[in-house]
Amino acid sequence: MYIKVKVFPQSKKDQVIRKSVDSYLLKVAEKAEGGAANRKVKSMLALHFKVPEAKVRLVKGGKKPNKIFEIY
Repeated sequence: MYIKVKVFPQSKKDQVIRKSVDSYLLKVAEKAEGGAANRKVKSMLALHFKVPEAKVRLVKGGKKPNKIFEIY
């Protein structure tokens, strides 16, 4: 399953907001430097979908706020 994610780094708290079936907003406290925010997003998605982190893969948008993740 592919999902669209818009990431808001340096937020006050970590939060997953579902916009639609395949679209999410994620607020993370980490800065968007050195991939820290992407790693946090990956772990938050794994917890949200109740799958191991190894089953969450960033497909597109590594350095942009709009990303596509694959959950398998």
